[in-house]
Amino acid sequence: MNRRDFLKSNAMAATALSFGVSEAFSAGTSPMAPPPFVKKSLKWGMIKEDLSILDKFKLLKDIGFDGVELDSPNDLPMKEILNARDKTGLELPGTVNSFHWKSPLSDKDPAKRKATFDSMVQALRDTKAYGGTTVLLVPGVVNAETSYQEAWDRSIAEVKKLIPYAEETGIKIAFENVWNNFILSPIEAARYVDEFNHPLIGWYFDVGNILRYGWPAHWIEVLGKRIFKIDIKEYSLKKMNEEGLWKGFGVELLEGDCNWPAVNAALQKVGYSGWYSAEVPGGDRNRLAVIKQKMDEIAKA
Repeated sequence: MNRRDFLKSNAMAATALSFGVSEAFSAGTSPMAPPPFVKKSLKWGMIKEDLSILDKFKLLKDIGFDGVELDSPNDLPMKEILNARDKTGLELPGTVNSFHWKSPLSDKDPAKRKATFDSMVQALRDTKAYGGTTVLLVPGVVNAETSYQEAWDRSIAEVKKLIPYAEETGIKIAFENVWNNFILSPIEAARYVDEFNHPLIGWYFDVGNILRYGWPAHWIEVLGKRIFKIDIKEYSLKKMNEEGLWKGFGVELLEGDCNWPAVNAALQKVGYSGWYSAEVPGGDRNRLAVIKQKMDEIAKA
């Protein structure tokens, strides 16, 4: 090959490479970006086997889960939890606050707000002991007794008081989108997080909960780096329309209306790579193995 042919060949290769890279970025993902879903977890209450804490940890590890999330505060002995973690290598990536529904931070009753505030302090400390990184929190609830503005103002005031405890423990507070009549759009969700302007305040994005009134990829695009972790479940608009609102959740993973390839692409575009936690009806070993297998399929969608 002479010099002219060599230069021509290199120029053509560079053009082809440039086209390939630009196509990848125009599709919203980088060929070099890590996959969004890396570690699988599930909620503790999904395990329906009559076993000791250690044996439940062993069960999940054997099936192929990387971690499990506990509610906090809880009545599980800390020593047993840590022993099971250390013996099995199963991680405790985070906890779910166990008070936020019955006494939300938006409630007009100061005693109820204090109950959840105190429970969040405990959850932050429990999560640090577990070796986790997040506490999932439903920030507020709008209902006949609590207006939208009241839920916004009260919950923000309470979470701001929690920030010193988050800093003390190094644990993140992650808000979840749920059917609480509050924070109903991705732009509003981003604004809510930005009210705190703090690296330990972000979002625990639930893919399935959005499908009733939106598209997960749209939320991911707006929330971006504010997303700390991902909950996964399915939802069927057909079942919702034909059988009722809550019946929409009555479908298996990969059998509802969630566009998992679009979710994966959106997460990769915003740079998310980490945990994804199943929040679906659980069961025995066989049922949990099915959930794990479907999670593997979702990660490759």
